[in-house]
Amino acid sequence: MKLSALALAAVLGCASAGRNAPQLSIKVRDGNFEGLEGLDPILSWSDSTRSGDIDLSYGIEASATPTSDLASLPRNIWGKASTDVSGWGVSARAEVDAQERDHADLDIDASNEEVDLSVHLTASAGNDFSVRTVEATKGFDSDGSRVTVTPRFNLQDDSRDVVVNYSNDKTNIKLTASVDSQEVTLSQQIDDDNRIAPTINSKGDISVEWERRLGEDRSLTANLKPNESLDVEWKDDAWTANVNMPIDGTNINGANVSIKRDVRF
Repeated sequence: MKLSALALAAVLGCASAGRNAPQLSIKVRDGNFEGLEGLDPILSWSDSTRSGDIDLSYGIEASATPTSDLASLPRNIWGKASTDVSGWGVSARAEVDAQERDHADLDIDASNEEVDLSVHLTASAGNDFSVRTVEATKGFDSDGSRVTVTPRFNLQDDSRDVVVNYSNDKTNIKLTASVDSQEVTLSQQIDDDNRIAPTINSKGDISVEWERRLGEDRSLTANLKPNESLDVEWKDDAWTANVNMPIDGTNINGANVSIKRDVRF
């Protein structure tokens, strides 16, 4: 008999009565609308507690597709611990792929509001401990404007860059620079409902993002990359639809559609 993670929803729902209930997300897989096999339902559940001065949170994500192999249902399991140490907010999050449990992906964060500094580190832990990326963000406030500087290091491919972000009222300028390339994004809030953000890099590539608010919890965002793709995201409360259309010159070569609906039990 085939079972699915939907059967777990009742169990988790009872176990978390009055607390966090499980959440079901249903997406269209790879734009495939041909029958139920095109659906990719995912059940997620999380909860939190406190132990002394440490805040703990944890959760699980599982496939809700009917199967006779119960071991294939869980997708990932995660846990996070947060606390304060001498003015620094420190947190560590570990996530394990349920099908590859020999290692865990780690995210470690530390921030200090007084000095306006934060540090983020990603790593992999298993038979050994390997740091993947390190970045730090320093902020400055002056006359209603804010500037942040973020140097980033990728130890896996030995690359590095720096991101400088400037924001003032309705204007935001983002500069990303490395030895090999530079990219600038100018985001402008035209009015309460419209935002436009053109991006240009040192290779001459240009893209434009347009965001339109359609009301409370509703928005439409389009990102055009000439000769590459047009991406559209529509959000309407619990519904999210994404459309990716590859572009070659003036031709649109098919479209990949993903539709997601969050359902809380």
